[in-house]
Amino acid sequence: MLGAIAGDIIGSVYEHHPHRSTDFPLFSEHSRFTDDTVLTVATVHALLTNGDYAAYYQLYGRNWPGAGYGRTFRDWLRQPDPAPYSSWGNGSAMRVSPVGFCLESEAEVLAEAERSAAVTHNHPEGIKGAQATALAIFLARKGADKATLRDEISGRFGYDLNRTLEDIAWTYTFDVSCQGSVPESIIAFLEADSYEGAVRNAIALGGDADTMACIAGGIAEAFYGELPEGIREQTILRLAPEMLEPLALYEKHIEAATP
Repeated sequence: MLGAIAGDIIGSVYEHHPHRSTDFPLFSEHSRFTDDTVLTVATVHALLTNGDYAAYYQLYGRNWPGAGYGRTFRDWLRQPDPAPYSSWGNGSAMRVSPVGFCLESEAEVLAEAERSAAVTHNHPEGIKGAQATALAIFLARKGADKATLRDEISGRFGYDLNRTLEDIAWTYTFDVSCQGSVPESIIAFLEADSYEGAVRNAIALGGDADTMACIAGGIAEAFYGELPEGIREQTILRLAPEMLEPLALYEKHIEAATP
């Protein structure tokens, strides 16, 4: 899960300043967590406690109101009885990584990814983006090779994962939809040979950099294992102290589940 958060922080500098190259510094004084991190931590907190995603998204969103949420989500945060608003945005995918890391069957992962998405992103594409991201993480951590992962995700969700980054880069622009950013983020992972390479690939497409690096980074962490120590350290340094407790809860859960 920290791989998704690290991707968000690394990509934060390039969200509104596209960088169409894999050659860039991973961290700078301007690197910070955004709404992707806030809601990823909210997801794990809900998942490992009472499962009330709407309550935790509102709690965390209100605690960090300036993290960069979309306008409709900001309106949702203010509602006393929030209802889903049929979004197909990639917000459902950026926050879902804990589901892929914490659960132990495909059926559980798909059902829980839908639950986490549907409190806001109940459009079929919003749900599909969350499910595809969570399932890719689950398959990667369970040892699937990249060919199997590509076939499973494209076959189940209809995403075209046979394109190359070179093909995509010619015409790709900023896109916050699940259908226009989740497949590209998965391809960024598929073409990489390391965690860092996946994050660099996602950012170099010049799109919604922090979210795409968050998605690709979560899958890459599941596939390659522990983050490089320097990336882990720089990521934790940039988190709010209040985020460390739910992250510790997650680490404890993972340790308990490891044979």
